[in-house]
Amino acid sequence: MKKILIADALDKEATELLKAVPGFEVAVKTGLDEAALMAVIPGFNAVVVRSATKITKPVIDAATSLEIIVRAGIGLDNVDAAAAKAKGVKVANTPAATTVSVAEHTFGLMLDAVRQHGRGNVGMKQHKWEKKVLHGTELYQKTLGLIGSGRIGLAVAERAIAFGMTVVAYDPVKIETKLAVAQIPLDELLASADVISLHVPKQPKPILGPDEFAKMKTGVVIVNAARGGVVDEKALLAALNSGKVKAAALDVFDKEPPEDWTLVDHPNVTATPHIGAQAEEGQKRAGLEVVRILKEKLA
Repeated sequence: MKKILIADALDKEATELLKAVPGFEVAVKTGLDEAALMAVIPGFNAVVVRSATKITKPVIDAATSLEIIVRAGIGLDNVDAAAAKAKGVKVANTPAATTVSVAEHTFGLMLDAVRQHGRGNVGMKQHKWEKKVLHGTELYQKTLGLIGSGRIGLAVAERAIAFGMTVVAYDPVKIETKLAVAQIPLDELLASADVISLHVPKQPKPILGPDEFAKMKTGVVIVNAARGGVVDEKALLAALNSGKVKAAALDVFDKEPPEDWTLVDHPNVTATPHIGAQAEEGQKRAGLEVVRILKEKLA
């Protein structure tokens, strides 16, 4: 019997499918902190997480039977992959499952940033008719600069092209796509883009900091639905205050939830609480991919 711990809420259908696999014993225990996980994890052969639960080295060291950690999502920021490898524990994720979910959310953020839908909605709920205050711009014939052009970046590019945008991208590796996406150096992208959207994993330091903001067009729009920390939040706030950045739309933050809400409170910032992958369809695909991985590796 293989024991599987689901430590973050998984798609209901996927959970039931796992429970139905002969030889699998499935336990759902969510909301566990590190100490609670360390107490629970001995005896489990697999643990499934999304983004909330952190599988740290102490948790991995406390495990006695762990064979695989599966992240139902794209990144592995919340899994100590090095500690897992050192102990011979496999690590897997579902990188393609939520591509459409995140790409659509990113494009929604972009539209909101240039048309101020969120600010208009809040004003209407406060019974304010701010028709003469909320001026926007079109995306049509604007240049979108993608920093990172993997699955999600290219899915955003596809949608941008449908809106009549020109798409340029910076990526340290060659971009393989049939889409009309021009691969250019980062400095060239910073100088030419009207909208900049980030699609990169967690980095040791921010990709966009004071030097990078200085190279951008005045009035640029910044969109980040990738990972907190890839944009220097203090530098972004300064660029918003100076007018260098016209608007920003953010789904991710250095600290989640933020400890300092100054950036979120800025009138030209649209903010959402890291919900890029939170579409029913994407979560179902991620859950079913988790089932496939566990059946392949454990059954």
